[in-house]
Amino acid sequence: QVHLVESGGGLVQAGGSLRLSCVASGTIFSLNSMGWYRQAPGKQRELVADITSGGSINYSDSMKGRFTISRDNAKNTLYLQMNSLKPEDTAVYYCNAYATSSRFGASRNYWGQGTQVTVSS
Repeated sequence: QVHLVESGGGLVQAGGSLRLSCVASGTIFSLNSMGWYRQAPGKQRELVADITSGGSINYSDSMKGRFTISRDNAKNTLYLQMNSLKPEDTAVYYCNAYATSSRFGASRNYWGQGTQVTVSS
């Protein structure tokens, strides 16, 4: 099993910045793609950005230029730097990893418990 724990959420004023972290632990053979998703009240969960183990990055169009995703493979840690935050960025942010727990096991999706980001106007 792979466990994901997010941190770094909180309350920030519009225009401010936050940095989210997600640490993967447990039985990890490989961490393939990792990503951040968010879910606002009454809305579906949506992709923020994801990054492959090789460093290829994909951003949701609305986050391009404001958010930066990165990962430290040696530390099994994923980051999301969020700048110029807007009230509409308010949501629970979830870490996701497509990972394998054993050499011959199948890859599957894992989710963290989420961290709340609230942006006040």
